[in-house]
Amino acid sequence: MPFCEVPKQQTSLDDAVDAASSSSSKGIKIFYKTYGHGPTKVLLIIGLAGTHDSWGPQIKGLTGTERSNDDYDDDRMRTVDPNSSDNGGCGYGGNGIQVCAFDNRGMGRSSVPTKKSEYTTKIMAKDAIALMDHLGWRKAHIFGHSMGAMIACKLAAMVPDRVLSLALLNVTGGGFECLPKLDSRTISVAIRFLKAKTPEQRAAVDLDTHYTKEYLDEHVGSSTRRAILYQEYVKGISSTGMQSSYGFDGQVNACWTHKMTRTEIELIRSAGFLVSVIHGRHDIIAQIYYARRLAKKLQPVARLVDLHGGHLVSHERTEEVNQALCDLISASEKKMSPHVWTNFPKESSRWSEKGSLLGKTRVEGETDNICSTVCVIEKLHLSISYVFGLFVFMFEYIQRAIRSRHPARVGSSLT
Repeated sequence: MPFCEVPKQQTSLDDAVDAASSSSSKGIKIFYKTYGHGPTKVLLIIGLAGTHDSWGPQIKGLTGTERSNDDYDDDRMRTVDPNSSDNGGCGYGGNGIQVCAFDNRGMGRSSVPTKKSEYTTKIMAKDAIALMDHLGWRKAHIFGHSMGAMIACKLAAMVPDRVLSLALLNVTGGGFECLPKLDSRTISVAIRFLKAKTPEQRAAVDLDTHYTKEYLDEHVGSSTRRAILYQEYVKGISSTGMQSSYGFDGQVNACWTHKMTRTEIELIRSAGFLVSVIHGRHDIIAQIYYARRLAKKLQPVARLVDLHGGHLVSHERTEEVNQALCDLISASEKKMSPHVWTNFPKESSRWSEKGSLLGKTRVEGETDNICSTVCVIEKLHLSISYVFGLFVFMFEYIQRAIRSRHPARVGSSLT
């Protein structure tokens, strides 16, 4: 099986001592698979509690196949003609696409460090960079989902010269921005998530977490999409094994401690590659407000793709997401100007149609009042969300103290 070995990260002197005496001192093993062939390289980074095959709809959309290169015998590996029109799913320019998807540390078949300090988005970005080195990829299009998008941001800021384009699906800025939308539905989902002890219970709550109600209620033949996905989720959760508590807690820590500094944002803005921020407007995990704010910070190189969907918009709106990714690759290949790429209005034209200085001052004053009110509401919401987040974490740890420490089952479609 294909693995990439990453040197063990040392975050302190104690870690160095532990590493010297630990059987895991050889490093972290990252499990990966590649799909398709061609000169265009795409690295897919999945989110919290997800495995490489969560990218299935995008892998097929980009490469035209769901079968990994490892599924072919060495003597049957096809030779790719770069002039062939059957090399990739995007179908632009006749060039083929090769995709790599992998399991983050703490999940799937990759190594599971036991210390939370070994899980940060920066450390996990180094895992992704090491994988690019292992594959011999000098540059690649970097696409990330949820926590994977946070990791992708760190990677882009660390090695901007190795990024051809950046796609951020259902992303937030980390920390408090990871707290879910505060309403009765989310509270209910959170409580059900903490109480779920069987694959059936976990599958039911995962559906409500990942998709919109309209999508789940759609009829497919004689059944609803909810019923079909429920069976798939139960099967996936039962067959893909457990995510250990070390892995889950570590990946949560990576999300909670993630933050993009102004310097890192500026490094991405000035690097010269295009960015696509793709989001489901009904996502209850990663709220679109924060994705839009990040996209604005990345102006003028970013475009916001706002879709009717939930957290797994990549599954719920597969065609639209795949088209957005193909558009990003195509625009990058054509070296499209950022000012042509972005769909945000120019700030300089904000007052272009105002007739007088007095009118401008009046509107500015009204706008300032509105902005002040919005800021107060936002801060109040963040405060309430913070208290709710603390309550959820306290409730979880109390449960763990009462019962023995059992790992939670998760499926490959979780992000």
